[in-house]
Amino acid sequence: MNKLVLGIIIINVLFSYKGIQDRLFLDKYKFQIGPILAGQKIRLLTSGFLHVDYMHLGFNMYALYIFSDAVVGSLGVLNFLAIYLGSLLIGNLFSLAYHKENLYYCAVGASGAVSGVVYSAVMLYPNMKLILFPVPIPLPGYVFGVGYLLYSIYAMKKQLGNVGHSAHLGGAIGGFVLTLLLYPQLLMENTMMVGLLAIPIILLFVIEKKITH
Repeated sequence: MNKLVLGIIIINVLFSYKGIQDRLFLDKYKFQIGPILAGQKIRLLTSGFLHVDYMHLGFNMYALYIFSDAVVGSLGVLNFLAIYLGSLLIGNLFSLAYHKENLYYCAVGASGAVSGVVYSAVMLYPNMKLILFPVPIPLPGYVFGVGYLLYSIYAMKKQLGNVGHSAHLGGAIGGFVLTLLLYPQLLMENTMMVGLLAIPIILLFVIEKKITH
């Protein structure tokens, strides 16, 4: 495992452990609309290193471990860090914009950052094979990427479960945009695949435009 990725995992584990054990610490640094709009912008970053329980933490860190090598190997350590932190912030900014009328909306987790890494890896290796429980059939990475965003859009609209789907979605959008900025050759090398992975993002903004108008 890359040392930077290991460091990110360790920071997530330590911060999350502190937050799980200390509710005041969690409340002080979690993502919450009201305090952020009041000026506590640091929450946009710190909330991405906190988790509500060990299952939530374990799932995110396992996904990061699985997909990080593809991004680090193709783009390098610094670009991976830019995608991780950039996707975290873009995911939280997207959530802030989407939930701005609900001052009590709150969330924690590295899901936005991890979603950005996952989507970046899928863009770089669209034909990677993924086996998703409980379906025992290997799926190409691009099928997973498109399906993941379409489900996130649906779940965000329906407000399914106690999950920050908007952060997942915003993080994946961040991973998509940042990967293209850092590796623009993808547009020439695999134009059709980039276009396919962009469809859910375009669909989201079309839906939002119709709703707001």
